[in-house]
Amino acid sequence: MLQPVVRLVRLNRLPYAELLALQERWLRRLQAEPGSEALSAAEAGALLLCEPAGPVYTSGLRGGLTPEETARLRALGAEVRATGRGGLATFHGPGQLLCHSVLDLRRLGLRLRTHVAALESCAVRVCELLGLHGARARPPPYTGVWLGERKVCAIGVRCGRHITSHGLALNCCTDLVWFEHIVPCGLVGTGVTSLSEELQSTSHFGVITLWLFSSHTWLEATTR
Repeated sequence: MLQPVVRLVRLNRLPYAELLALQERWLRRLQAEPGSEALSAAEAGALLLCEPAGPVYTSGLRGGLTPEETARLRALGAEVRATGRGGLATFHGPGQLLCHSVLDLRRLGLRLRTHVAALESCAVRVCELLGLHGARARPPPYTGVWLGERKVCAIGVRCGRHITSHGLALNCCTDLVWFEHIVPCGLVGTGVTSLSEELQSTSHFGVITLWLFSSHTWLEATTR
């Protein structure tokens, strides 16, 4: 029996619209019949890693942005997009590591909660490798990874017909001022942080990317 194959696709800096287009191509690929020309029998999806090229606010299935708020955010020079992921409004931009996980959970033998927990474990492990041992994943409605009362990694996943999309956004050296223009994830009274803010130094984005998906990969986290 063939072992499922998950591809790791490192994209460097990329406009958010291009990431969504690539994610859509992978979704169509996984929806094809296994063994067809579009999809090999062993292929189970891909982890798409990139750094957003510009500022963009996104809303989830539960909304999060009114038309007035959308106009105000666009006036700041940011892109605004509605997405099909879970959750409310958040921000993506330079200095942030995005991992969109387009995966067929049936082929991998995984439950959705196991997949989400694996994403959380990856982000927690990065924090620990940098000496931030207080990183913790929290249950809904606080889904994500936190350092105290400040979120360092947002997680929002969509799952349809056992195929996932979207994933995590880890603040490495993100300009946190952008978050001040919204209520991130609809959580009033909580804050947002980044690895560079916590370490009081500029984080090395490429090194973090390697750490996140090297010896402590999403795939390893799913088999614990």
